Amino acid sequence: MTELLKFNWRNLFLGLGCLLLVIACNSYNPSVNPSAKTWKIATDPTFVPFEFQTPQGKIQGFDIDLMNAIAKVSGFVVQFESMPFDGMISTLQAKRVDAAISGITITAERLKTISFSRPYFKAGLAIATRKDNQDIKDFNSLKGKKIAVQIGSTGADFAKTIPNAKISTFNSGPEFFQDLLNGNADAVVSDAFATLYAIKNGKINGIKVVSELLTEEYYGIATPKDSLHLDAINQGIATLLSNGTYKQIYQKWFNIEPPKLPESL
Repeated sequence: MTELLKFNWRNLFLGLGCLLLVIACNSYNPSVNPSAKTWKIATDPTFVPFEFQTPQGKIQGFDIDLMNAIAKVSGFVVQFESMPFDGMISTLQAKRVDAAISGITITAERLKTISFSRPYFKAGLAIATRKDNQDIKDFNSLKGKKIAVQIGSTGADFAKTIPNAKISTFNSGPEFFQDLLNGNADAVVSDAFATLYAIKNGKINGIKVVSELLTEEYYGIATPKDSLHLDAINQGIATLLSNGTYKQIYQKWFNIEPPKLPESL
């Protein structure tokens, strides 16, 4: 009886050992990238055509397509998190997200607290007025005028340099354009590409862009300071530039040839 019990226990332990070995072998799948992780990416889906929300609730836009393409070639998964633009810097500083893409201009001031990828988009600020406005033609004619801008944007920073300007800040483009159409503002200072796209596609009627670009800017993907993700993002951008994917995405949204981008600023 004792020998039989020893034999059964021995077989039981051997069986369990084999079972654990089989489970361990089956859990290893060489086709799955063990380093692929989900990254939380902040965006403000009110900046057409870079990021916006469809009536069905889906986030689309140039930035969204680009970030998804970077994730594909760099081996991570994107989880977009919507938030107001003016809250992105503090969110990155607190490391509550892995990165942010939302038409964020690379500036020396922002580089003090966060990091940026290599430039992925050449942009600039433009003046927009109502079509019937004949007074505002350039920067000098903005003096003493009522200017609407998006809070936290480079347009808001630029407006502060306009002598005696009365500045109104808003959370999103649709809000400050509506303020302009309502006659509460004389002009808007905002991203040229976003403004022209909105006018071209009938999103805002009765508005025109005047003068040349006020500034030359470059957008970058923002991360917490010295993030370990920067290398993967930069390599992803470089790959998309070299394999033609960047050009395809650019032409999809702007229908023109993309300009040459610097590797750094």
